[in-house]
Amino acid sequence: MTLSKNREKFVALAEKRVKRAIKDLQLIGNLSNKSNYSYNEQDVKKLLHALNNEIKILKRRFSNEKKSSEIIFKL
Repeated sequence: MTLSKNREKFVALAEKRVKRAIKDLQLIGNLSNKSNYSYNEQDVKKLLHALNNEIKILKRRFSNEKKSSEIIFKL
């Protein structure tokens, strides 16, 4: 693949995946509605910790630090 094709593929996939990730984060935010859902502070801490961990891993991967581990989220 040429450099321009690789760039086009990156842009297309990045736009699609980031848009999907933002939508999913908005849906997770909807879980904060206490009239529809029951949760405690520990649940929120676990949820935010898992999301923050994945953001840290993502940043590391783009900064060429290839140390990564898969984290499975579970309440």
